[in-house]
Amino acid sequence: MSYPEHLDYPQPRYLGRHGEVNAAFRPADSPPDLSGPGGDTHYLATHESTGGEFGLYQVELGPKAAGAKVHFHRAMSESFYVLSGELELYDGQKWVTGRTGDFLYVPVGGLHGFKNVTDEPMSMLMLFSPGAPREEYFERVAEMSRRGADELKEFRIRHDSYFVEDFDDPDER
Repeated sequence: MSYPEHLDYPQPRYLGRHGEVNAAFRPADSPPDLSGPGGDTHYLATHESTGGEFGLYQVELGPKAAGAKVHFHRAMSESFYVLSGELELYDGQKWVTGRTGDFLYVPVGGLHGFKNVTDEPMSMLMLFSPGAPREEYFERVAEMSRRGADELKEFRIRHDSYFVEDFDDPDER
């Protein structure tokens, strides 16, 4: 395989000479940061811990867990990597079955959704780039959905989540 002479790496952001001691380790047996009736979420790398570079979450959905209906983001991409089990993923055109090792990348503005339609639990990694403070969204979305459609829509938009069901007119999106 040949490589171009000039590789397009980003400009250096660390200009020190010897490196720093600044890594963050999270043991595999760390308890979930959020538990609910649909499953558990582990905050592996948050907006805060990565300086906004990315957000990485391990999400464990229980059997028949609703997940997220079709939506898009204006400011970030979202990626899904199935660790175990099966997950229905909407790829912008159709629902596809993701199985262990399958990956879906959704660019900024891409329609997507996910749900567990099986009788078995599943686990996945969700990656947001650049990172956004998604923790409040994960922690409060169930509460906001009980408050009514208008409050839920406002909450979703504040968290860069534009759900197709919130817009009667496609031009509003």
